[in-house]
Amino acid sequence: MKKTLLPVTALLLTLTLAFSACGKPAETTLSASPSAGTPSPSGTGTGAPYPMTFDNYGREVTVSAKPAKVLTLGPNCTELFVALGLTDYIAGSSLKNHSRGPLPEYAGAFAKIPELNYGSATREAVISSGADFIYGIDWEFGGSGLDIDELAGYGITTYMNAAATMEQQYQEILDIGKIFGVEDKAAAFVEDPKTRIGAVEDKIGGLKAPKVLVYDSGSDGVFTCSGKNFESLLISMAGGENLFGDLTEKAWITVSYEEVLAREPDVILVHDYDSPSVEQKIAEIKANDMLSQLDCVKNDQFVVIELESVLPGNRMAHTVEKLAKGFYPDKF
Repeated sequence: MKKTLLPVTALLLTLTLAFSACGKPAETTLSASPSAGTPSPSGTGTGAPYPMTFDNYGREVTVSAKPAKVLTLGPNCTELFVALGLTDYIAGSSLKNHSRGPLPEYAGAFAKIPELNYGSATREAVISSGADFIYGIDWEFGGSGLDIDELAGYGITTYMNAAATMEQQYQEILDIGKIFGVEDKAAAFVEDPKTRIGAVEDKIGGLKAPKVLVYDSGSDGVFTCSGKNFESLLISMAGGENLFGDLTEKAWITVSYEEVLAREPDVILVHDYDSPSVEQKIAEIKANDMLSQLDCVKNDQFVVIELESVLPGNRMAHTVEKLAKGFYPDKF
């Protein structure tokens, strides 16, 4: 069933798109706060100065008032909001088909979050949601996905999740903290992974890095991550070497079985999400005429990771710790 847009009297949103003559990125402005009577989510401050302007990967985004209804597009984006204590702001989430569920400590909060779309967010669902702010993974925008400029016309400000480095993801966390008045919590939150990842690196320092093939899926080749992908960085911090880290044109790539065989991976990192199951993926690998020749396949050198754990978000330390244990089981 379609939802209808909230009446203008319930929420007044004015959006201005500014394009300079010299071709600078568009500036998106959310210029009105929620109307009286809209409940304020608990646990957040209200003293942060507005307007705020952020450089969101070359796009200038200006937020003139604290958003009231947020869409978190991607399980990593949703879990980060929950981790920062911002659950009550979330009006809908997407891409649960790319998830195996939240970390246990966040399960209770997740159960309260409405589902916008099980898969990718649709234009209709987003526009009719009544949301005024989106924090979403970059997959959801451009091409056949959502049009950020069109969303701005409906009063929806978009902050994109697209980190390729730890510093960029830390900055996203700090920006979200500032927008929602939880700067201190966000600042403390970014310190924790630095400490935990440092401890892992100290433990595995000097050890030979295993060559890691990321196996998301396979059909006419292996769909895997390149050196441009955030996952490649996590693999490196866990002591591994992305088998296709030298390819950097796109974040996600399809490589031939012949090329995989030629590069001889030491371990295969299998993504776990909705479908097919991990068990099915490993069975496919073992049944493949070429991949079955690999020593790592013959010796069951598989490590499993939930897909949302390798996306930029709040799980960086969790993922590095888990991968390191998989790559170096004798050291943990």
